Amino acid sequence: MYQGTIVPLITPLDGGAVAEKGVQRLIESVRGEVTGLMPTLSSGEGWALSEQQWLDMVSYTIRHANGLPVLSGIQLPDTKSVIERSLVAEDLGVSAVVVTTPFGADVSQDAILAHYRELRAAVQVPIFLYNEQALSGNHIAVETLLRICQLPGIAGIKESSGDAALTSRIAAELTIPVFEGWENLLSEVTGVAGLIGPLANLEPGLCNAMLAEPSADRQAAINAACEKFGVFKDDWYRWVKQELRSRGVIDSDEVVAT
Repeated sequence: MYQGTIVPLITPLDGGAVAEKGVQRLIESVRGEVTGLMPTLSSGEGWALSEQQWLDMVSYTIRHANGLPVLSGIQLPDTKSVIERSLVAEDLGVSAVVVTTPFGADVSQDAILAHYRELRAAVQVPIFLYNEQALSGNHIAVETLLRICQLPGIAGIKESSGDAALTSRIAAELTIPVFEGWENLLSEVTGVAGLIGPLANLEPGLCNAMLAEPSADRQAAINAACEKFGVFKDDWYRWVKQELRSRGVIDSDEVVAT
């Protein structure tokens, strides 16, 4: 069972290519404080990566994981593309794939359930659900989550709805681990297994302290760090990269060209 702080890794770039040394140094900088590595999700600009960039980032993360589980993000718009990419991730040796719903505001809950059923039937690797709306344009209703989680091999949920009450309800009703995706809501949610948030690239120890002994003071420190490092901005990954570069963890704060 996953728990604690899982880091959604940013993607270090150099001239458009994934910088392996940057990936290695980033992992080493957080290794002692995190329980898993999640490359190529939103903080890793997963929706914008080329196929080669995605492949390199996942491969380098696995190469330098040194025992930490690697849960690879897959942010593609339709079920067929997700299955194809998941099979590649499986061949690379990931511990799980992290998958959103199909893209589109008109995607029904039945279509969402069918999406995960098809994925489950096609791949052997466990599946981590990513419940968000900013990219996909839709969300997974609680009733649909309950049905999806009856499928075998559902490893957890990154719950990024931004609704603390909803997240707490999901955590109470499901037996799989639920992770808060918003650092500023940690003091409001109950029953979660941990955090998956971009601040973990910079301050995983602070995230762990909040999970271990939540308090108003620790939440205030989390919020202040998020403000300082641009985590609440729309292009948060850019600002996180700038701070990592200033610390000497990565050599460039280049973002994916879109």
